[in-house]
Amino acid sequence: MKAVKEITSSSNPLIREVVRLQKKKRLRDESRLFVIEGYRENLRALSAKIRLKQLFFCEEWFLKESNLALIEAARNNGAELIKLNQDLFKKISYRDRPDGFLSVAEQPETCPSKIRLGERSTLLVVESIEKPGNLGTLLRGCDAAGVDILVVCDPVTDAFNPNVVRASTGAIFSVPIVIFEDSESALKWLKNKGVRIFATTPHTNNIYWDVKFNVKSSIAVVAGAEQYGLSETWLKNSDELVKLPMEGAADSLNIAVSSIVCLYEVLRQRT
Repeated sequence: MKAVKEITSSSNPLIREVVRLQKKKRLRDESRLFVIEGYRENLRALSAKIRLKQLFFCEEWFLKESNLALIEAARNNGAELIKLNQDLFKKISYRDRPDGFLSVAEQPETCPSKIRLGERSTLLVVESIEKPGNLGTLLRGCDAAGVDILVVCDPVTDAFNPNVVRASTGAIFSVPIVIFEDSESALKWLKNKGVRIFATTPHTNNIYWDVKFNVKSSIAVVAGAEQYGLSETWLKNSDELVKLPMEGAADSLNIAVSSIVCLYEVLRQRT
């Protein structure tokens, strides 16, 4: 059984690695590691069979005594257990009020060939999402609305940015993510899988509640960033265009809000 290691110096290589992983996408890409902070997030990661490399903890920050069970769960998962004092844990934390748990973990698989698509799966495709908070919120919405896969294409923000993990509240471990470097590749993959594609845009008369999402095949709802909307790749090659009505002065909604509204209509129709 692994013993608990204690670190007291901020110059320790493991501490430096955590800080660098939080800040540098290139390091996350090269190492295929990322940082998970929070009791709930780490618990959900373990439940999803994510391998934790190290679990850093500080009992002074714990919210409940029962949180100690997470340490044993991480130990059983093979993680190296590292105890920190309150100041040192605060140094590696990216939260205003930490809860005493932070891990370095292996990234889930995002390669399309490794993701299984069902006969009537529901997918959300997002293009050029810039803000980590929006991507995390979209993962939460996908989890809540029963979406099977989140497809990220033309990625601007890193899916394993600490703020994506935080905003997802652990839903990043329950919703498989597929990443494509360009929209053309994502479109080709969907077409080859026989997925019916619904692109969201204000430039159509098709209100989302009038659209028939309850088809026999898998479907994908596609959304673009607020500033520019979807590219012509999606607008010209989708099976149907869909819009949300805008009755007020605003001409757009946050992408997470608008996507989740559509996803709940998909859920209503398909269940």
